[in-house]
Amino acid sequence: MIQFTNVSKRYPGGHDALSNISFDMEKGAMAFLTGHSGAGKSTLLKLVALIERATRGQLFLDGENVTRISTRRIPYIRRKIGFIFQDHHLLFDRTVFDNVALPLVIAGYSHKEIGKRVRAALDKLGLLNKERAYPVTLSGGEAQRVGIARAVVNKPMLLLADEPTGNLDPDLSRDIMTLFGLFNDVGVSVLIASHDIALIEQMDYPVL
Repeated sequence: MIQFTNVSKRYPGGHDALSNISFDMEKGAMAFLTGHSGAGKSTLLKLVALIERATRGQLFLDGENVTRISTRRIPYIRRKIGFIFQDHHLLFDRTVFDNVALPLVIAGYSHKEIGKRVRAALDKLGLLNKERAYPVTLSGGEAQRVGIARAVVNKPMLLLADEPTGNLDPDLSRDIMTLFGLFNDVGVSVLIASHDIALIEQMDYPVL
């Protein structure tokens, strides 16, 4: 699903966020990405999601070399990917339903299909009773679950999570990690950046 071959990322000013990174992650796998603060975990995920572009090296997603694909192609590749941010990135002027529906609206799904998929995602994450709520009324754990629902609503092949439990208590963190395992059980490839080594050690998955 993901293949890095000698990938480097240099930002303007000469800062090397990543240098000669090579690894393979098979389709249907789940793995954790660890490292100290500033090690480049977020940058690596952004390269996979094509939010950033590699400076050098080759990056393949689902068998396709995306290193130099055109900007016009990027939105179509991203439809295969769900991205979960540490700080949710929810739109505070829209309801929970509308936040989760956004990827489907952009992709051009019908109103009926959007309603069906959004409510299924909210139900899976225990948020069906919050669909008319606004983000400001949610707890940290609820807001994180809304972010997860938005990431999985279009049934992506690949789920990327950037420190998804960084602001949560230990019990909620375990619940969120268990959810990722459930998505992986149904065939979704999952890559999670986390510095929570104690929690990672409780999960039986490869660590990069």
